[in-house]
Amino acid sequence: MERRRYLALLRGINVGGNNIIKMDALKNLFEEAGFTGAATYIQSGNVMFTAAENSKTKIAEKMETALYKKLGNKITAALLTFPELKRIIEKKPKDFGEEADTYKYDVIFLIEPLRARDAAGELRTREGVDEKYEGEQVLYIRRLTSSLSKSYFSKVALSSIYPNITIRNWNTTKKLFEIMDA
Repeated sequence: MERRRYLALLRGINVGGNNIIKMDALKNLFEEAGFTGAATYIQSGNVMFTAAENSKTKIAEKMETALYKKLGNKITAALLTFPELKRIIEKKPKDFGEEADTYKYDVIFLIEPLRARDAAGELRTREGVDEKYEGEQVLYIRRLTSSLSKSYFSKVALSSIYPNITIRNWNTTKKLFEIMDA
């Protein structure tokens, strides 16, 4: 069976003093769960690995079980194949990420079964400050840096979609792609 490369964007790892795990321990946890070639990037729960299993549902169950045993909490993740991550990078909105002095750029990764259209409908934006764009498995968010205190995006934690998303900034998203593409 052919092994496929995956990216798990874990939700709620090392945030606010909760679900603390060192990246070496997280890498070992994935390998002990039967995944190979595990590698992590920064402290926010980004894990790249290879699996022989092609069912993302089965991979997610195996991963969540291992994390629960280690941390005692249910940890969910946006799980992507390399081709899916590549499409997210390639199909970004025009000029997204290109005016870093003016805008802050984030990518909201959706945890299945949440869909972009449903998530976009739940996320409020403030005219002239926030912009949202629907993508495949993601929402792209652009906020005017000079007006961040007026942004509605800071209230995403109060939205109904919050338990089913994980957020990475655009630079982290691009770096994860570069690492997987190497």
